[in-house]
Formats: sequence, C-alpha cells, structure tokens
Amino acid sequence: MAVQWYPGHMNKARRIIKETMSDVDLVIEVMDARIPFSSENPMVAELRQHRPCIKILNKSDLADPEITKMWLQHFEKEQGVKAQALSVQDKSRTRNLPELCRKLLPGRGGAVKYIRVMIMGIPNVGKSTLINTLAGKTLAKVGDEPAVTKMVSSAQQRIILQDDIALSDTPGILWPKIVNENSSYRLAITGAIKNTAIDFEDIAVFAADYLIDAYGDRVVDRYKLKQCPETGIELLEELGRRRGCLRAGGIIDIQRASEILIHEIRSGVLGPLSFETPEMIAKETLVEELESND
Repeated sequence: MAVQWYPGHMNKARRIIKETMSDVDLVIEVMDARIPFSSENPMVAELRQHRPCIKILNKSDLADPEITKMWLQHFEKEQGVKAQALSVQDKSRTRNLPELCRKLLPGRGGAVKYIRVMIMGIPNVGKSTLINTLAGKTLAKVGDEPAVTKMVSSAQQRIILQDDIALSDTPGILWPKIVNENSSYRLAITGAIKNTAIDFEDIAVFAADYLIDAYGDRVVDRYKLKQCPETGIELLEELGRRRGCLRAGGIIDIQRASEILIHEIRSGVLGPLSFETPEMIAKETLVEELESND
C-alpha cells in the first residue's frame, strides 16, 4: 500500500530532537497497544542510545489484554527498558509514571537536579492526552486526526512535574520508510496515517481478512451472521448489505462498507482488538530477511 508517510517537516523535527537529546536523562516512548511493533519508531532507539526508556502501550482498553501482556514481556527483555500498558479509563496508572522515572534514575531528582524526560511517539498514539494527564491540566490540544498536537503556549514545551521531573514534549515523528508492508496497513487501520492518504477499501479488506482469522466469533456476533465469511471482501459485502450501503441497482457500495468497518475498529465497538503479536512479527521479519537475501 502506497501512502504519503513522511512529510517534509519531519526532517526538521528529527534534527531538533537529536540536538536536544544530550540534555535528556530518560525517554518515554508512547505506542499504540493494538500495534506495538508497527507504532514503535525505530528512530527512537537510534536517538536515545544508552538512555533508559519507558515504553507505554497506550490505548490498552482498545487492545486484546492477553496479547498486550505478551508485548509487555517482550519489551521488558530489552536492556534499560520498562514497559507499561495505559488507557484513558485508568488515569491513576498514568500518574504513577513519575515514580517509575525516579526508580530508573535513582541518582537524580530534587528541586535542584531535575530528571529530564523526553516524551516521543508517532502521531495519534495519545501522547497529548498522556501529557495533559501528567500535568493535571490541558497543555496540548487533542484530536482524532494525526498531527494535530499544538502546545497551548510555546513557553510550555518544558513541563515541570511533581517538583523534580522536567518533561519535554516533541512533535509526533515518523520515519522515512516503513520496511514491513503489513505495518503500513496496521498503522492506517488504527488511524496513525491520515485518512486522506489511504485507500479505505484496501485497508478494510486487510482488516477484514485479519478479523476473520483472529476474531471470527466477534465478527459473527457483531454483524449477526449465521457463519463467518471466508474472505475479507465477503465480509465487507455482507456488512454493506446489512447496513444499507447500496448504489443504484442494488450494487453494494464497498467504499461505504469499508469506512464503517474501519470506524468500528477504531471506536472499539468490536471489542478489544490487537493486530499483531510478537510471534507474528518474528515470522514476518524472517520472511523479509529471506526475501532481501534472494
């Protein structure tokens, strides 16, 4: 799937982050719990280098809890990394983040020596909501479309939390090329890529195929089907018939049916869904390596 993924202003954002990283003690990377691998920016590891990192699997209320546990265990194996699942429904866990920062950097902290934390993440993973919860007030605007974050005041780019933590916000940065093609679909399904840059039918067929395979029972229940369709396009056709997505002559409007499916996935009405597991990604990565060596 071809998407306009890396806008020109991202180069400037990356340069600014690289220049300011020398003044950072710890990085918080925010990812989408439904697609932890696809929403993990490979540039973060490159930029943070040896610094400790807290990986936040955000929107965990929308993700499959069992698969989220797998990802937490996967990330915790990395040197200097702590992983935590968060959701907007449980803000108490978000407010405990400053204490986790202190545990990772026991030698810093206090009114004189702040723990300097940089928060990073791709667009639309809930970074602004996290910042506002930590600050206890609205400092960043929140929206459903990627790249809507704007600080209320440029003077508030550096936020002091609980006296001894200085939090630096960054723009939602992307990386130049998505190596795993399936990640492009997963990012589009969850809303990390602007709707204007994607083909709804294309990503809906991908999503429907996956749902049939991984969550067939939910598909049957949600759309009141007698049995689960065998293919994604069959599911979209059935959804279109049941939701009145019809053109002249009774032809099913697959575009409208696709938009309905993607909206229902994003809103959570199909229940908590995860679109990748550590095992799945390991297999996809192996296939990519074998293909690149041919």
